[in-house]
Parts: sequence; structure tokens; C-alpha cells
Amino acid sequence: WAFTETAWTEEKEFRSGPFRFCYDYQRAGLRVSGPPVYEALASIPQNYFQRTIYTSSGMAAISALLGALEQLNKPLEVIAFPGTYGETLELMEGYSRNLRLQRLTNWRQSKAQSIGYKVVWIDCCIGSMAFQDVLNSPTHPFDLIVFDTTGLWVGSGRIQRVLNWAIGTGAPIVLLRSHTKLDSLGVEYGRLGSLVFVGTPEWKLAEGGSLECISEQVANAVRLFGGTAVPAHFPPFIGNSNYACLGRQRIAAMLHNSRRIRKRLRIVMPSAELDFVHGLYVALMPDNALTQQQAKKLAETMCRDLAVLGLPVHHAGSFGFDFAAAEWFRDLARDRHLVRVAVPDLPTELWNHLVREIIQWWNRNAGSPRSRAGMLQNTYRRGHTQVRRIERTSRTASII
Repeated sequence: WAFTETAWTEEKEFRSGPFRFCYDYQRAGLRVSGPPVYEALASIPQNYFQRTIYTSSGMAAISALLGALEQLNKPLEVIAFPGTYGETLELMEGYSRNLRLQRLTNWRQSKAQSIGYKVVWIDCCIGSMAFQDVLNSPTHPFDLIVFDTTGLWVGSGRIQRVLNWAIGTGAPIVLLRSHTKLDSLGVEYGRLGSLVFVGTPEWKLAEGGSLECISEQVANAVRLFGGTAVPAHFPPFIGNSNYACLGRQRIAAMLHNSRRIRKRLRIVMPSAELDFVHGLYVALMPDNALTQQQAKKLAETMCRDLAVLGLPVHHAGSFGFDFAAAEWFRDLARDRHLVRVAVPDLPTELWNHLVREIIQWWNRNAGSPRSRAGMLQNTYRRGHTQVRRIERTSRTASII
């Protein structure tokens, strides 16, 4: 990025690909115009209020929204489901005074009387069944819908479905996103987040709490929290037809690989819970309870051992790469630490090879003594290019 934080040059508008930036002092007044974040926004009624605010990260977007809702000085109840991003819940519980977090195990619990305004928080990390339950229910119990789309492609039909669900009853919605994961073709171009506000102009959450006013409070919070987006982090290739085609192909490859590993793991553990809404990772549960550090060490060791074989796997805490990424993962619903394996867009044959190696490594190193005894009866030949198929995989190792 060739310009400074302060726009002291004669030119007052700067460009990067399809994006235009205008500011005097970047943090205090950055204005961004560019292509719509989501393909589904093309179907929004013309009379609806719509505004996009970019931030320096996905968590910066969440922080700004919660800060703006706090400014209403009204009791707020936020409904969240198992699988919701852990740091989102941590932020709500630790830094919100007027906000009461209600963690639900099923949708029916949401129908209880609320002490104030009610917000439903839909995260792309929740289970598929919970997601379906939400969309099959009326929106009228809620005053505001928040949807974290980070793990879904910007053209995902699930985003369109949630928007249709909200618009069907006039409920306002805020779409949150971290663009780092899936929007830069796997290269982590730069940290970038966004909020998209969609709703009828006449809607109000509280006195003076129209969607436009709330969006203005969010923009102010972004400025004061130092969460303004950095122009250099906007991928200049977004909006290009070739980019859209490549992006769809990458996501399709990841979802194809995801279906293959879930199918294989169901054979190992038929009752396993593998169906996250985004479909971009699975979580492996060891036989013994682990601390966070132990789960982290287990993920690190697995990646190190498999990398020795020349396999494309790394110890990393994100997803959306062209390699498999493993890291510790906390299952909040059951209060336990697991190991998450993020699915890459690898060629099918290579991915199948890696999945077999992961299963064999896991049964030898994270299963019970009975699991390991069963594994010894399998013929296992290490190598960079060949691995014999497991003839009998122990069913005692729990994988979810």
C-alpha cells in the first residue's frame, strides 16, 4: 500500500481493484465502496435499508456490534447454540453489562419468555440440525438476527436462505464475516472483517434504535476501538469473474473432501457428530479427557509425524487452506477439548491418502489400549507414496 495513514496528497480517493477508499485520517474516517459482499444481496427489496461496514477482522466486527447494542442501555438476551465460535461467547460473557447470553441445546428452549429484547445469534459453526431447526421456525420471537457467515462461501445458498427467512417476516439481520478464511483463495491476503445491515427502514429495536442508528453506532465503535479496516488488506481480485469461478471451485473441492472424510469416519464411529453447517472441518475426540495444552500438543505431534511422510498437513488454527490444518478445539456443549482437522482443497487421491494416515495415527496415539491392540493386527506400511488400506479399524476410538 503506497499511501500513508493520513491522506496528505492531492488525490483524495485511492483504489485497489474494485475498491475505492476515501479518508482524511484512515482510522477516523475511512469510507469504502466496492462490490457487494454477498451474492444474495442482489435479491434484497429496494426499499430496504442496507449498509456495509468493513473492519480490521471478524472479531473487530463482533466487538463493534456488541458495543453498539450496549449503547442502547436496554436489557438484551442473546440466544446462541452449541458450536458457536468460542471467542464470540467469551466476549459476550466477559465484556457486556446489558447483555444476557442464553446457551441453548435445542431450538424449543428459545420460546421461553425474555427479560428484554431478544437477539438470535446464528453461527456457521453450529450443527446442521440446529441450523435447520432455526430456519424452520418463525422469526417473530426475535427482535434482531445476527448471522456469522465466516465458514460459508459468499455465494452460499445457506446465506440466501437465512436472508429469505429474515425478510419473510420483516426481521432485521446483521451479517458478520471474517474475510481472511475463504475470500482470498487460501493465501490469507490480510485480516479483514465486515458487517452488512439489512432491514426495513421503519424497524426499531428501542427508542432511537433504528437499524440505521445502530449501524452508525457500530461505525463509531469501529473508529473508537481502533478496528478500522486496512486498505492494503482488500484483495484486489475480488469482483473479477475469474475470482468468483475459482472461489466456487475451491469451496466445491473442500466440501467434496469433507463428505469423504465424514463418510469414512462414520464407518469408524457411526454415532459421531460430524455435520457442522459449513462442512469445513471435523473434530476428533481422544479416549481420555485432555486439557487445552494436551489437546494442542496432540495436534502438534500428529502434524509433525504426518509431515515427516511428506503429507500436506500443518499445525494451524484456521481453515480454508490448500493443506490440512489441525489444532485443539473446545467442545463447549460437553466441556471437553478435542482436535480439529480442517479440510483442504487437495486432489481426491492425495486427500484419501491423508485421511487414512490420520485415522491410523489417531488410533495408535489417542485411542485406548484396546484400540491400539486392534491396530497392531492391521498391516501398516509407512511411506511417502503408498499406504495399505486398513483392514479393520477399531470402533472404540470416539471421533466426532
